[in-house]
Amino acid sequence: MRKIILSAVLLTGLAAQAFAEVNVSADVVSRYLWRGADYGNAMAVQPSISYTSGSVTVGYWGSQALNGAFNETDLYVGIDLGSFALTITDYTDTAPDLFKVGDADIEVMASFSAGDISVAAAIMATNDTDLWVELGYGLGEIGDADVSVSLGVGNEQYSSNGDPKLALLGINASSGDYFASYQINVERKANMAFIGKSF
Repeated sequence: MRKIILSAVLLTGLAAQAFAEVNVSADVVSRYLWRGADYGNAMAVQPSISYTSGSVTVGYWGSQALNGAFNETDLYVGIDLGSFALTITDYTDTAPDLFKVGDADIEVMASFSAGDISVAAAIMATNDTDLWVELGYGLGEIGDADVSVSLGVGNEQYSSNGDPKLALLGINASSGDYFASYQINVERKANMAFIGKSF
């Protein structure tokens, strides 16, 4: 009986490994826009590496501006529960030191999607006053592109005076390996756009 149980455990472990997946990719973007702000005002390369097993993904994502103006290195863990997802991200600054206290911000984000509608809420665990909420709506395929709109509200770092503000109105499109977005930061009266390609 013990041999049968051990064999079942080994087969389960092998099956889990068979569904494990490693992804390596990179995006090249005309500029790095994030939550209504422009980071670096330059073209950037954004590499990523991730390992997924079942519903859990562990990964790295980064952005390096080609002019050296801004660099970012993020480590994250995500749990995909179907319509719900939870992501914990460790954002490091432009001079990352993994062993230096205060050199990173830890964010916890929960998201939900149903049909064409998505909503996400994120809070900085290291600074529990920074809150970001984003709504998305898919408009479907228009021509050869999948098109969606997004709306983001944030306080503190996303706002000029710290109060909750409408920081992002965006229209987004993707077609094959190409993607683009036009974004308006209503609170800061700024408009921005970028285009990118995934490799």
